[in-house]
Amino acid sequence: MAVTLLPLSPLVSATPTFITPTNQNDPKTTPKDPSPTGSFQNCKSIKELKQVHSHFTKKGLTHSPSTVSKLIAACAQMGTLESLDYAQKAFKLYREDEGSIGSLFMYNSLIRGHSSAGFGDAAILLYIEMVIAGIVPDKFTFPFVLSGCAKIVGFCEGIQVHGVVVKMGLEEDVFIGNSLIHLYAECGKMEYARKVFDGMLERNVVSWTSLICGYARRDCPEEAVSLFFEMVETGITPNSVTMVCVISACAKLKDLELGEKVSAYVGEEGVKCNTLMVNALVDMYMKCGAIGSAKRLFDECVDRNLVLCNTIMSNYVRQGLVSDALAVFGEMLQQGPRPDRVTMLSAISACAQLGNLLFGKQCHGYVLRNGLEGWDNISNAMIDMYMKCAKQEMAHRVFNCMSKKTLVSWNSLIAGLIGNDNVESAWEIFNEMPENDLVTWNTMVNALVQESMFEEAIELFREMQNEGIKADRVTMVGVASACGYLGALDLAKWILTYIEKNNIHCDIRLGTALVDMFARCGDTQSAIQIFNKMAKRDVSAWTAAIGAMAMEGNGERAVELFNEMLRQGVKPDEVVFVALLTACSRCGFVDQGWHLFRSMEEIHGIYPQIVHYGCMVDLLGRAGLLEEAIDLIKSMPMEPNDVIWGSLLAACRTHKNVKLAAHAAERITELAPDRTGIHVLLSNIYASAGKWNEVAKVRLQLKEKGIHKVPGSSSMQVNGIIHEFTSGDESHPEKAHIAMMLQEINCRLKDAGHVPDLTNVMLDVDEHEKEYLLSQHSEKLAIAFGLISTGQGMPIRVVKNLRICADCHSFSKLVSRIYEREIIVRDNSRFHFFREGNCSCCDYW
Repeated sequence: MAVTLLPLSPLVSATPTFITPTNQNDPKTTPKDPSPTGSFQNCKSIKELKQVHSHFTKKGLTHSPSTVSKLIAACAQMGTLESLDYAQKAFKLYREDEGSIGSLFMYNSLIRGHSSAGFGDAAILLYIEMVIAGIVPDKFTFPFVLSGCAKIVGFCEGIQVHGVVVKMGLEEDVFIGNSLIHLYAECGKMEYARKVFDGMLERNVVSWTSLICGYARRDCPEEAVSLFFEMVETGITPNSVTMVCVISACAKLKDLELGEKVSAYVGEEGVKCNTLMVNALVDMYMKCGAIGSAKRLFDECVDRNLVLCNTIMSNYVRQGLVSDALAVFGEMLQQGPRPDRVTMLSAISACAQLGNLLFGKQCHGYVLRNGLEGWDNISNAMIDMYMKCAKQEMAHRVFNCMSKKTLVSWNSLIAGLIGNDNVESAWEIFNEMPENDLVTWNTMVNALVQESMFEEAIELFREMQNEGIKADRVTMVGVASACGYLGALDLAKWILTYIEKNNIHCDIRLGTALVDMFARCGDTQSAIQIFNKMAKRDVSAWTAAIGAMAMEGNGERAVELFNEMLRQGVKPDEVVFVALLTACSRCGFVDQGWHLFRSMEEIHGIYPQIVHYGCMVDLLGRAGLLEEAIDLIKSMPMEPNDVIWGSLLAACRTHKNVKLAAHAAERITELAPDRTGIHVLLSNIYASAGKWNEVAKVRLQLKEKGIHKVPGSSSMQVNGIIHEFTSGDESHPEKAHIAMMLQEINCRLKDAGHVPDLTNVMLDVDEHEKEYLLSQHSEKLAIAFGLISTGQGMPIRVVKNLRICADCHSFSKLVSRIYEREIIVRDNSRFHFFREGNCSCCDYW
């Protein structure tokens, strides 16, 4: 409620001429009880109070100001809706019967009662009514009124009351000052609270505690802790509320050392440790990662209440210690306290993380038996639990039974469907939603990225912009990932501009995504520029930068970045070694690769996984060290998978080892019989060796299995439009101009001494036919189109779905020199940067 307070200052008499001014010497304290049978103050319920009131009425004392004052004070003290309503009625009757405006004490009691009970609006209205009646408030009025303003977070109302306080010269009153600090802290106006605090001539423990708690709750934990130590230095002994607030601040900072230093004051300063303090300490230890200390403190607490149990359960779930959370839940069911909806949220979330359907159903049963299903967050948690247990039908049933479906409910359903690889159903739900929020759009964009539907993800992002939904960091991480996989550099540059123009905060995750995006688009310079601008860099960011160098084939710089990372104290993980070994593989750094591989366990305590062995097999195979590669495969502590043998098979093709290739292909067929590319690669190896009978056998096997070779295709973006080319395809609208350009290129290349490498044609046809087939490779068609559709000197960027062949590699090098163009080709393995007749891979790929 926004209450407009009257501009009238209570210092100026507003008493109408027909009302007798209030005697300011009226007693402010409850007068002695004249009743011999007891007083209102001794009543423990509204029923007893009414009986006592009836007793006074019979004696004819109901019209006594003293009796009414005591009645109102007692009702205010009870603080129930019924007692406050009874006080209001008694007050109204008194004024009507006696023709009186009431007393300051009566108004103060009513304001205090409503404010303490949380009825801030009513407290403020009573204050206004009092001022209009001509009763001047005193120093006891304002703490209650300000408390009422704090209850409704009424900054505008509170600042007007503050103005009255200043006009009356009461700003030096310590209780009013404390109430002002609390008000401004509740309204999030910490600068106002600090100003009041700094202006106080006298401060007590409540003054300090109010400001400390305000800072702690308003995400200013550093200020809260700093103020606490300042308070102690001035000789003010903290109370239990101070300790709870400052311990909570340490929890937010996740600073265990600081938390333990603060906690030491509990014993030293004689502050008694109550349940609230134990709860704060347990929460602090959990958030600081001191799980053992939190558990020990919890176990030692003999007076565990519901809040404490909920605190440790929620933290267990947050830390992934879900079995411990369920153990606490089990104890609560057996010994108490009785679980509430907060408990059930943690229990259901624990079941979701474990994928424990049986226990999840038991939790569902408890929810139904105790009438908790009406809480939407409980139903949302159950939707998530059933989805993570792969029970989509049960999740739908919970969703359909919800009387109030919130956006979180819809989003939980969509996220669950996506988690179960049911993107089609998620899309249907998305289109059915009565309204969408940013979370919904983000969920769908990232879902499409996960399903490798990159163009659809970008299109959905454009639709999101048309709907006027402003993207955030999460959105842009998904969009950047999609753009990176598409290799669309123009789009990548637009995305970066969009982020900058819309002031989207670039945190570690988004910065890493942008580094990876530009690296995948072949712009490693921009990738490294973004990396260097990052204020904070974790191991994922370093991995992205090292990966960028690996894509470019710059192994030396990749190793330099790794060493720089170690110098900055960033601990490496398994993923960064994959990027490093890949960089070494693409540059032929055999010795460096062996050194890094061995250092994983010896220096960094990381046991090599199968992916690391795969990188080493690839490194040795590319270098022609096939025997060493075989020895490494035999020494692996785990069974080699089809990827390991696939790396060896690719090396056999490069180094023309037909016998070993056949062995590797046989092993792959056993492990992954559906891998089309392996059979095609083996066929190509036989074709390169001229073993056409073997080629025929492999291709017959493919035909019998119904497996078709994936055709080579290339794409490039010109003026925002993606053009796709397939080997031998003549469907492009510019096919005539492309054919003429290709003819010109081939003539100029022939004059430069280029001889087509016919070994790259894996068909048993004559040489003339082989030359024609070579000229129709998709990347050559794309490059020819690039030359006729882009301006002179503009780079030509091509994305290919397969490995670039040796002839197309030589072709691209010569075109880059003769036509003075930079040509960037991203194949299914790496980037090739062709400049002035050379390639960044140094012919090693």
